[in-house]
Amino acid sequence: MPLPPYITEPLRDPSRYQTVYARTAGSAAAPTAGLHFTEELWSRLRARNEVVEVTLDVGLDTFRPLTADVVEEHHIHSERYAVSEVTAAAVESALRDGRRIVAVGTTTVRVLETVFGEPRGPLQGRSHLLITPGFRFRATGAMVTNFHLPRSTLLALVMAFAGEQQTRDLYRTAVRERYRFYSFGDASLIL
Repeated sequence: MPLPPYITEPLRDPSRYQTVYARTAGSAAAPTAGLHFTEELWSRLRARNEVVEVTLDVGLDTFRPLTADVVEEHHIHSERYAVSEVTAAAVESALRDGRRIVAVGTTTVRVLETVFGEPRGPLQGRSHLLITPGFRFRATGAMVTNFHLPRSTLLALVMAFAGEQQTRDLYRTAVRERYRFYSFGDASLIL
């Protein structure tokens, strides 16, 4: 099982490093925001909300630090994705109706913005989208995400969504309150 480079010991319970909604093999790492959902919580969410799924393959480069001094000059990795016609119709309906779309994880945000951004992208392919502050989100209305490493594309995406100062304030609070960071860390819901 591929693990991020900061997990250096074998996992006592490897099933903890998989989401309850995983369907197909392909990811180099688990989409860690989804690790927070138990079967019971996932069932309760599905009973109360319209939940649709995308297929995405998280790449190991997601853990690679920024290589450029200016984030916009970083060469981002690509990640494979597929969106079914059923999911596409549900997302487009929600966008038309002004309903909030909640993405679980930064990779899901990249998929949503790749497919439902401007211009509309294909329902399957590879996302090369680097989201940095100033990006205009067209599909994502909220996100569940973990606390990320400094100098990462993941943190840049969070800053683009929540705002740079708001993200700095959030991370200062997380450090002060001793939140857990990275794969098995705490999650945040960013509205």
